[in-house]
Amino acid sequence: MFVNLSKLNLREACPLTDKGAPKLCMKALPGEGAERSCAFDGARVVLMPVTDAAHVVHGPIACAGNSWDNRGARSSGAQLYRRGLTTDLMEMDVVYGGEKKLVQAIIEIAAKHRPKAVFVYATCVSALIGDDLEAACREAQKQVPVPVIPVNAPGFLGDKNIGNRVAGEVLFRQVIGTAEPETTHPFAINFIGEYNIAGDLWGITPSLEAIGVKLQSCISGDARFDDLRTAHRAKLNILVCSKSLTNLVKQMEKKYDIPYIEGSFYGIHDTSNTLRAIAQAFGDAGLIARAEAHIRQKEAETRALIAPYKEGLAGKRAVLFTGGVKTWSMVTTLKELGIEVLAGGTQNSTPEDFLRMKALMDPKAQIIEDTSAAGFLTLIKEKKPDLIVAGGKTKYLAHKTRTPFLDINHGRSLPYAGYAGMITFAKAVARTVFSPVWEKMRQPFPPIPAGGDIR
Repeated sequence: MFVNLSKLNLREACPLTDKGAPKLCMKALPGEGAERSCAFDGARVVLMPVTDAAHVVHGPIACAGNSWDNRGARSSGAQLYRRGLTTDLMEMDVVYGGEKKLVQAIIEIAAKHRPKAVFVYATCVSALIGDDLEAACREAQKQVPVPVIPVNAPGFLGDKNIGNRVAGEVLFRQVIGTAEPETTHPFAINFIGEYNIAGDLWGITPSLEAIGVKLQSCISGDARFDDLRTAHRAKLNILVCSKSLTNLVKQMEKKYDIPYIEGSFYGIHDTSNTLRAIAQAFGDAGLIARAEAHIRQKEAETRALIAPYKEGLAGKRAVLFTGGVKTWSMVTTLKELGIEVLAGGTQNSTPEDFLRMKALMDPKAQIIEDTSAAGFLTLIKEKKPDLIVAGGKTKYLAHKTRTPFLDINHGRSLPYAGYAGMITFAKAVARTVFSPVWEKMRQPFPPIPAGGDIR
């Protein structure tokens, strides 16, 4: 019924013993789901950005509500992916089963919304009561003209990363390779693990177009279902977030002979390096020349535009706590603005990402070991940073200590990828650090009058 977890590369070959290193495990630890989200949510992260598909949650309404539109993925076309659809399992469904209800829901959704496909997600409740998701999808498929795809990643399966990789397995087995593109391109690529958070993808595509590279499909930011079906005709895969879909690129390399490289589009340095690596992977002299010319032009333009912000931010100090590719890429990006990273840490990264972060940070910088609320408060008190760059869960700890905070994860509303994204990032950092609100928050309350009498 479920994907064989042993085939998803969940355990790394050489787990790290370094202090603060991410611990990748097959099963979630008690309480971990509340802190890091569950496998169901991880599957939704990967598949929800498929914009023209319907996404049906087979479970209680809270599972759909709590995961609805919580990743900030943007679409340039269809908005169906943002519609919350659920079977809303109740007590009677738990007793008598919810398969018939699910079949009817799929048929109704397909008729009303006319999606390109229907993804159906298992949850803890539907899995525990024994509902056969595959059987229900097969039954509904008889009356539905579009693919009905079961996603068996109930929350108890493990943490978010396991759900990411289960979703990658679903795409590999049931979507990729099921259609052929009308035309092929000699420099066609796929992005793997790019979710178009706040429109990040749209900051990258102008550079691809400028050097003559075609984006065959993006898995799965701003994705169209039909584009995903033709992803096997790309000539190169770019693994943007290695934490989430490593299993997918490895299987595509094995089955379709598509090589892959890792890259990041955060910051000037990493954007240029990734564009250069793409061109060199194809080995075409004309493509390499176009890429180098584009890189020189955009680097000069971008550095000129961020210079005023860099001048003001030079010497500022930050604490960095994030995951995935941003674990190491943000170290370089902050350095490009003259900001020193005092401490860095991660929970959701591969050991390779963690080691890259350590190599890029100053040897004197602290690796965050205690990621609890108390640990963070102690760290902030000791380091007294000018800025905290992290995900939304850290925001309130930063606000408690009156420390400027910038959300770098999925909760943000501004795109930071590509050369244009670097300019946006510089503006956002400067606006955050120099906001007058922080000085006002640090003043005693009630205000002490000039005479010192507060009666």
